[in-house]
Amino acid sequence: MTSTQVLLTILISAAVTVFTRALPFLIFAHGKKPPAFITWLGRQLPRAVMAMLVIYCLKDVDLATAPHGAPALIAVAVTAALHVWKKQMILSIFGGTAVYMVLLRVMGG
Repeated sequence: MTSTQVLLTILISAAVTVFTRALPFLIFAHGKKPPAFITWLGRQLPRAVMAMLVIYCLKDVDLATAPHGAPALIAVAVTAALHVWKKQMILSIFGGTAVYMVLLRVMGG
């Protein structure tokens, strides 16, 4: 890519990002209640996204060979327990990741 193409790509990407961030504010005027479907999506999508992320993280776990997915499954359990206990997403994510990395080092995998 030439320098001009790189610059153009960056500018277009920035413009699209700004537009997609501003779009909800343009569509739903300040003070107006959003449609019921949008409100429902706002409640359901976080759960759906988390479920997809868990499935994505566990899709390549090999249960047939040692350590039989133990590091990943234990890390998922720790992440869930931390989230239920403290209800802090950043703590849950970092705690589960740290446990996973330690278990990988100790158990292999």
